[in-house]
Amino acid sequence: MRELLVRSISGIVYVSLVVLSALYSRDVFIGLFCLFAFFCLIELMPMIRLKQWLIYPVLPVAYLLLVRYNVWPDPLDDYYLYVIYALLAGTLAVNLYLIRDLILTDRIPLFNSKKHFIALLYLIGSSLFLALIPDVLESYKPELIIGLFTIIWSNDSFAYLFGKNFGKHKLMQRISPKKTVEGFVGGLVMAMLTGVGLFFYLQNIGITDYSIYHWIIIAFVVAFFGTLGDLIQSKFKRQAQIKDSGSIMPGHGGIFDRMDSIIFAAPFAYLTFLIINYVS
Repeated sequence: MRELLVRSISGIVYVSLVVLSALYSRDVFIGLFCLFAFFCLIELMPMIRLKQWLIYPVLPVAYLLLVRYNVWPDPLDDYYLYVIYALLAGTLAVNLYLIRDLILTDRIPLFNSKKHFIALLYLIGSSLFLALIPDVLESYKPELIIGLFTIIWSNDSFAYLFGKNFGKHKLMQRISPKKTVEGFVGGLVMAMLTGVGLFFYLQNIGITDYSIYHWIIIAFVVAFFGTLGDLIQSKFKRQAQIKDSGSIMPGHGGIFDRMDSIIFAAPFAYLTFLIINYVS
């Protein structure tokens, strides 16, 4: 009972920080997410046995130059977009590589030169696109990032409930023994229904840029790749022979344990928003 209470309080604090920072201002949101990403990086580096300390300052510098868009003079706008698209391509390539190894190999080859790309693109690159999502429209829309977190939380919660009550077939037993196919499907369906709910909510507050079908697609992308992100992080921990990525969040483990799904899904979600904006 005490463990459940501690876990609940810790989760409420985390959710409150995410929601309130996004609603308060763009700078506060960026600062908090940069801090979260930095904690995730601190937790990831020993997990993949990477001791290259020069990687740490890359994260705040990247946030300053790429997320705080107003530091770029107007004549450089086109170059800024080229950098963002190149970073998106590289981040997606690394994440797809990790998905391939998740499915096809027993071990993700972390303990070689590729681990630098994992730290720089899998975590830093993905977290940057998480912070950039509220800017995919012409003005800052915190409701977009809060909506994506809501989809992830819905997927995680209902995947657990469906798996616990109906789960019979293991999803990837060698990596995450508790995850089931039934839980995965149940979470995915409920995430898409959450996307439908988000559409009606956003319509009511005047954000009409995306249709109900767009939100169903966005929810599917976020939930699907979020689950893969959780499995990939579980594989990292299994290879590193640890239970949690850290201990900063009582009852949950580390910040990385809470953000693995949304960070991994972020570049795929960002690409989805870009495609919808282009074709609409």
